[in-house]
Amino acid sequence: MSGASQQLAAAARAEALRMVARARASHLGGALSMADLLAVLYTGVLRVRPAEPDWPERDRFLLSKGHACSSLYATLALQGFFPTTELLTYGQDGSRLMAHVCHRVPGVEFSTGSLGHALPFGVGLALGAQRQGRAHRVFVLLSDGELDEGSNWEAILFAPQHALANLVVLVDYNRIQSLGAVSEVLELAPLADKFRAFRWAVREVDGHNHDAVRTALDGVPWEPGRPSCLIAHTVKGRGVDFMQNSLAWHYRSPNETELAAALRQVGGAP
Repeated sequence: MSGASQQLAAAARAEALRMVARARASHLGGALSMADLLAVLYTGVLRVRPAEPDWPERDRFLLSKGHACSSLYATLALQGFFPTTELLTYGQDGSRLMAHVCHRVPGVEFSTGSLGHALPFGVGLALGAQRQGRAHRVFVLLSDGELDEGSNWEAILFAPQHALANLVVLVDYNRIQSLGAVSEVLELAPLADKFRAFRWAVREVDGHNHDAVRTALDGVPWEPGRPSCLIAHTVKGRGVDFMQNSLAWHYRSPNETELAAALRQVGGAP
């Protein structure tokens, strides 16, 4: 299965690069850092049906870092939720593939962009499922920088109080946010200890190691009656050497030369 997820991650990175370059958009660094997490989720972890995106028993996935949606759109299209040709419309007037993730897209549960919104919404979904006795789970992918938002910590406090074992948070811990390094803007460390103090079950993994991510997620919930938090240590701009660990690629779009070089590195045809 890791071979399939690795192929999906590589293809999604290539599509995201093309999409952002074509639209003269931004947020490539964070899109590339989470591509491996998305690939693992959509190759066997999430219970979803691409041909039936509104299947009632589906797991719910919420991308809280909605600005980095290019790799999510690419992943969904490559997995059959909608035609890959629609990726050509990303960021264009009239397209439903907006530059912040939009619920009009098949496979997208909730529009996000303003940070700190998806986890409170996800907590509500998980509580509703619990009270209705339904078996689906709720997965929320957060950025590290958005953990500066107090609304997240209200939700983090609420979830274990209500024993939401059907809730899984993934943190894309690439250590760079919009204005600088996380350690300089607002230090999160020790992040795992913070979640544990709020009564979450916590694990940490290399967010680019597909086998480690899959093994962890296949075992949720890790503790009875507790929500699960997977802290995924990632690299901003993963896969493209001149984008890695660079704040500039939170904002820049690649020119023609940079796009060709980036595509060669991720295995996509220029």
